[in-house]
Amino acid sequence: MIIDLPSTTTSQVNRKLVELRERGGAVALGRVLTLVIVDDDGEHLEEHIDAANEASREHPCRVIVVARGSRTAAARIDGQIRIGGDAGASEVIVLRLYGPLASQGQSAVVPLLLPDAPIVTWWPSAGPKSPAEDPIGLLAQRRITDSAAERNPIRALQTRRKAYTAGDTDLAWTRLTNWRAQLVAALDLPPYEAITAATVTGEADSPSTELLAGWLAEYLKIPVKRIKVPNAQGMVSVQLERRSGMIELHRPDGKVGTLSQPGQPTRRIALHRRNTKDCLIEELRRLDPDEVYEAAMHGLDRLAAGTPKAAAKSEKDAAKPKSGKKAKAAS
Repeated sequence: MIIDLPSTTTSQVNRKLVELRERGGAVALGRVLTLVIVDDDGEHLEEHIDAANEASREHPCRVIVVARGSRTAAARIDGQIRIGGDAGASEVIVLRLYGPLASQGQSAVVPLLLPDAPIVTWWPSAGPKSPAEDPIGLLAQRRITDSAAERNPIRALQTRRKAYTAGDTDLAWTRLTNWRAQLVAALDLPPYEAITAATVTGEADSPSTELLAGWLAEYLKIPVKRIKVPNAQGMVSVQLERRSGMIELHRPDGKVGTLSQPGQPTRRIALHRRNTKDCLIEELRRLDPDEVYEAAMHGLDRLAAGTPKAAAKSEKDAAKPKSGKKAKAAS
């Protein structure tokens, strides 16, 4: 059910919610958090609401969408309430703010927050340089941005690294979960040798590639070379060097990866690029600060630049059959 409330106020929206609750039994008693979506884009608004609706099936919540309209229009709020099949397991409140009210999102959101429930703010398109200092970000325990949606993803990531505050996170980081899991699992297999260096290859403006390289640099305390490849699809490969040979996880097509390492059979792994819905669901599972993401941000300072030619040479060397003592060590 979708109810439109043109030229409304937050008090009228609240009264309508109570009326719907009493009339139709749509309650907020089981809501575990309030998810505030700040969308200045508007072009993909429905996609973002759909992702929140899907996430609400695992995390029942109240979704408040702040969509900023023209700042030159007359001051008004156009409200919309979605419940039932149009809202997943949540109740969705869409607030379109016009004129001077477009910069007063915090004032519009506060009266609609669930009492005593955690607050998560999500900027699915362009987000603030410092999420924790944004008026709506100040309300939240967790603040989710997406550097990949920015006009200049790497610059946005670096800017937020400098402004990082506990509780910040980025969907560019969440998209790496499967990559990180596969790399950690590979290191749990013999031989148990120290990693001496790493090379991370990916799209030139891929913030996920930057974060994975930063994560390796910070936790392994090794030199990490970041190689930028034009016309790639996000992450392409990770190479971990150790005495007996190289561990390589390579995904050239954005779908299927190949994991190879000495003494183990080569394995094909499903490594599809994760969609926004799955990433949002994962982020809503925790409301405490993500210390691993913070460490990966710190690791960005430790990266060294490489070239695509260097990456090709490393892959070629890793594929060469070993002989003599080297072959014995790799078996």
